[in-house]
Amino acid sequence: MTHVFHRTPRQTLELAVRGEGVRLFDGQGRAYIDASGGAAVSCLGHGHPDVIQAIKKQLDEVAYAHTSFFTTQVCEDLADFLAARAPGDLNRVYYVSGGSEAIEAALKLARQYFVEQGQPSRRHFIARRQSYHGNTLGALAIGGNVWRREPFLPLLIEAHHVSPCYAYRDQRADETPDQYAQRLADELEAKICELGPENVAAFVAETVVGATAGVLPPVGGYLKRVRDVCNKYGVLLILDEVMAGMGRTGHLFACAEDGITPDIIAIAKGLGAGYQPIGAMVVSDRIYDAILQGSGYFQHGHTYMGHATACAAALAVQQVIERDGLLQNVRARGEQLLAALWRQLGDHPNVGDVRGRGLFVGIELVADKASKAPLDPARRVHASLKKQAMENGLLMYPSGGTVDGVQGDHILLAPPFICTEADIEEIVGKLAATLQSVLPA
Repeated sequence: MTHVFHRTPRQTLELAVRGEGVRLFDGQGRAYIDASGGAAVSCLGHGHPDVIQAIKKQLDEVAYAHTSFFTTQVCEDLADFLAARAPGDLNRVYYVSGGSEAIEAALKLARQYFVEQGQPSRRHFIARRQSYHGNTLGALAIGGNVWRREPFLPLLIEAHHVSPCYAYRDQRADETPDQYAQRLADELEAKICELGPENVAAFVAETVVGATAGVLPPVGGYLKRVRDVCNKYGVLLILDEVMAGMGRTGHLFACAEDGITPDIIAIAKGLGAGYQPIGAMVVSDRIYDAILQGSGYFQHGHTYMGHATACAAALAVQQVIERDGLLQNVRARGEQLLAALWRQLGDHPNVGDVRGRGLFVGIELVADKASKAPLDPARRVHASLKKQAMENGLLMYPSGGTVDGVQGDHILLAPPFICTEADIEEIVGKLAATLQSVLPA
């Protein structure tokens, strides 16, 4: 009998006893290739000696010091590292312990910024349907994940949603990518005008949508048009890169590929690669200076923010990624992964789309390729795929509700940045065998 309150109490979980490189091992000695990094977290794989050594060294010095009394050198060094590489004037780093906390901090900072600017009517947040921004109440409120939100609707603050950038399903046959991007930007502008620009605080979006819709990269020009709309009405742009950021797409900050700078970026997952719980929001000088020259105090905080051991782990992770040129490997292995998936799965009658950036790839499954009709949700194909994949020694991240929160199934792949050509071939081979077992062609 276990006394742990697992999220799925009826499910019996295997005991993970060891991690090495791209593999995890259970108590029976079985090896699993980690093709999703858990939930796109373990970007350096498992057991990296440099990160482990950095954690041990920090523990020998000071494990934790509350930020109301002290800063630590490793906290300062990590912030310097991130600010030097963040786009534009994103030069201020506020630490938290995970992605949901990063989004909560961003929402509260956006609100306080406008209060201190003498615009207290700015209270509305706009996000997108089929998005996910975290499981705390504020983050859940702005998210567009129907299944996660539904039980808690009476507790959630009011939020507003517009269409996602979902080219596979929503771009019309007679539209170019530019026209599609403009249509979505026009929809955002219409929503801002409907609410009253003087009442809108921020637009919140995942740079590349993650687990809710199975990796949706924006079409070219979309984020630039969104940035222009936000600028036009003085609305802040908050980008959620909790899953897509910190190198996952082949760029340390995913929005760099789109050539834009938001006002706030939320990061986590790949920041510490799972070696310690850590997240952060990276903030523009303009917003920081408004607080500094106003009240001088951000009315927010958590006990473990700026945790020295977590910062030491994250700094070591980022230094290894840069030292070993792993962003280049992400781009190269990502191209290999997409090509191999199309080659081996492209003709499968239930594979509708394969998409992604870098080592962040989604496979959308359908009942019919021509109509793009989703599989019957009652079949819970995503759950069957996860179970069969583990039997095949493969860890991947499948989910349901891809299309509208109820219909649709997809598989998310996010292998570690250290993976080799052989690892990619093994992942694709095991995935193809899994798909064939659950959905025979």
